[in-house]
Amino acid sequence: MDYSSLEKNNMNRKLLIAGLLSAFISVAGHAQTTTQTYIDNNLAKARELMRVNHIPASIVLAIAIHESAAGTSKIAKYLNNHFGVKGSNSSTKIKSAYKGYESVSDSYDHFMEFMHNRTSFSKLFDMYDQYDYLSWAKGIQKGGYAHSRLWSSQVIGLIKKYQLYKYDDEPIEMLPALIPASISILSVSKPKRIALSIK
Repeated sequence: MDYSSLEKNNMNRKLLIAGLLSAFISVAGHAQTTTQTYIDNNLAKARELMRVNHIPASIVLAIAIHESAAGTSKIAKYLNNHFGVKGSNSSTKIKSAYKGYESVSDSYDHFMEFMHNRTSFSKLFDMYDQYDYLSWAKGIQKGGYAHSRLWSSQVIGLIKKYQLYKYDDEPIEMLPALIPASISILSVSKPKRIALSIK
């Protein structure tokens, strides 16, 4: 093989690597955009469930992202199932052992019912609050939500990657750092009672 042929092969190899790298970056960028859009669309619902049920919004969102591939999986598209819950469905588009829902919101609501109605998960509400996403992720896995040993690590990884923890409520002890020093939430004076004389 002469020098020109060798140089041509090297050039072709470099172009191939560059093309593959470009394709990978494009796919990764699309996935990032898709996931962020999913977060934006479902954040309000996750925060609503957090405040009513005292479970981190980050956990709700991360599980939904993981189980539905950010809303792109077949069961998410055809059954509105975003949490991988099994059950009956009336879909004529796909055959599936997963539960069907009228809306995405219904899927989120049923996930919370599922958590409250199963003993292995319901006890977590007494053990953890809406600030501790790490314990929630590990507790849900330990309760048997998924068979994969990597499940909780993957959910925690999503929370960190997309900074979902910033959507969780802050513990009360964190509030003084967020308000002016001149205001103390621990020493709010009680309103004085005014005695009224009725004639």
